[in-house]
Amino acid sequence: MMSNENRHRNGGFTSSVGFIIACVGSAVGLGNIWLFPYRLGQYGGAAFLIPYLLFVLLFGWVGLSAEFGAGRLAGTGTIGTYELCFRSRDPKWKALGTAVSWIPLLGSLGIAIGYAVILGWVLNSLAGSLSGALMTADPAQFFSAAASELGNPLWHSVVVLIVCLVLMLGVTAGIEKASRVLMPLFFVLFIALAVWVATLSGAGEGYRFLLVPDWSKLLEPYTWVMAMGQAFFSLSITGSGMIVYGAYLGKGEDIPKASVRTAVFDTLAALLSALAIVPAVFAYGLDVRSGPPLMFITLPTVFQRMPMGRLFAALFFLSVLFAGLTSLINMFEAVSESWQTKFKLPRKAAVLICSALTLGAGLFMEAEANLGAWMDFITIQVVPIGAVLGAVSIYHVLGWPKLRQELELGRKKPLSPLFGTVGKWVYVPLTVLVVILGLYYGGIG
Repeated sequence: MMSNENRHRNGGFTSSVGFIIACVGSAVGLGNIWLFPYRLGQYGGAAFLIPYLLFVLLFGWVGLSAEFGAGRLAGTGTIGTYELCFRSRDPKWKALGTAVSWIPLLGSLGIAIGYAVILGWVLNSLAGSLSGALMTADPAQFFSAAASELGNPLWHSVVVLIVCLVLMLGVTAGIEKASRVLMPLFFVLFIALAVWVATLSGAGEGYRFLLVPDWSKLLEPYTWVMAMGQAFFSLSITGSGMIVYGAYLGKGEDIPKASVRTAVFDTLAALLSALAIVPAVFAYGLDVRSGPPLMFITLPTVFQRMPMGRLFAALFFLSVLFAGLTSLINMFEAVSESWQTKFKLPRKAAVLICSALTLGAGLFMEAEANLGAWMDFITIQVVPIGAVLGAVSIYHVLGWPKLRQELELGRKKPLSPLFGTVGKWVYVPLTVLVVILGLYYGGIG
C-alpha cells in the first residue's frame, strides 16, 4: 500500500500497481496500434527495435521520472507544478511559470479534442461490428460516413460522456478502477487476436516483415529519427499529463522504478498490437502501410474475409476503445485538475467544462480532413514545445538537486550520479531535437 502523506484533495492512487496501470493506460494509445506496427516493419523489423528500445529506456528513465517527481513535489498538476518550478528559483517568477504552463496544458486539451473524435469513430465501428453492418458494407464508405462533417455526433458524445463520468468519481474510484479494468482487458483481447491471427494462412509474411532484421536500416538516420519520435510520443511525455498523475502519488513510491515499468508495459502493448495486426493484413494481401486508414478501412476488410470475422472485429475495436479511453482520461484529468486548482472550481464543474469544450470543438472536426489538420498542428507544434518547456522547467529551472531529493524518496538506494547529467544534457536537448525534426519532417510521432 502507498503512503497517504501529502495526499491531493482529489484523492490518490491506492497502490503502486494501480499507479503503474493508470500510467500505462495513459501511455498506451492509438499510436501504439496504427503507427508502431508499420514503423517496426518499414524501418528494419527487429533492427528497428534497437534504437526504439534505447530511446524508450532513456525517455522512460529520466523523462517520465522528471514529470512524476515534479508533480509529486508540487502536490498538484500542470499549472501548480510550473509555478513551483519558477517560484523556487525566484518568487517573482511565479507568473512566468503560470504563463509557461498553459502551453503544455493546451496541448493536452488539443489532443483530447482529436482523440475524442477518433474514439467516436472507433465506437461507431464497434457498433457496426456488433450489429453486422460493418461486415456487409464497403469499409471505406462506412468510415467516410462517420468521418464527415457532423457525421458521428452520437458515438462522439458517448465517448466524452464516459470519460466525464469516470473523472467525476475521482482518482481512486474513477481513474484507478477504470484503468485496472480496461488495461488488463486490452492485453487479454489483443493476445486473443494475436493467437487467432497466427492460425491464418499467409500470416508468416507478416511475421517476417515485423521480425526479420534489416541491419542496413540502422545506417539510415531516418530510422533513428522515427524510432526517437515513436518512443517519445508513445510514452505521453507532454509536460502535462504525467505530472498530474505524479501529484496523486504517495511519498513512499519509487518513481524511477515505476517509470521504467511503465515504459516496459507500453512497449509490450505496442509489440502485441503489431503481432495482432500486421500478420492479418499480410494474410489477406492488403497494404500495411496505409497509416490511420489501416484501422478503419484495411482491417475491417480483413475481418470481412476471415472466419468469425464479426467476433474478432468486435474484439479488436473494443480493445482499441479501452486503450484510447485510458489515454483520454489522463488528458481530461490534466486539464480539469489544473482548472480546479487554479480557479478554485468544484471538481465536477471543472470536469464538465473540460468535457463541454472537448465535445463542442470536436463536433466541428469530425470530418477527416479537419481532424488531420488539427492533429498535425497539435502534435507537431504544441505538444512537443510543451514537452520542451516541461523538461527545461524541471531540470534547469527547478534544478536537479531539488528533483533528486524528491526522486530518492521511497528508494532503497540513491540514484545513479548519471541520472541528473543524462536528464539535463541528453534528455532536454533531445526534446528540443524532437521539435526541430518534427517541424522539418512534418511529424515524427
